[in-house]
Amino acid sequence: MRDIHATPAYGRDYKSKAAVLADWNAGKDFRDALSGQYLSARDFPSKYPPGYHPQIWIRYQNMTKITRVL
Repeated sequence: MRDIHATPAYGRDYKSKAAVLADWNAGKDFRDALSGQYLSARDFPSKYPPGYHPQIWIRYQNMTKITRVL
């Protein structure tokens, strides 16, 4: 299982880790940086068995910072 590195979808950007986590927990869309597929918190853990999911990292603040959301 690989880690997922994502960016905010639809041109959004964040100034803080708290803002990233708030939108992730609210179910907003993010985009997988490798595949380009959209994903959100609603996709987890339904796609994966409990305890078996990738780590999800989101880039923010003009792609200069990264935080783990799952």
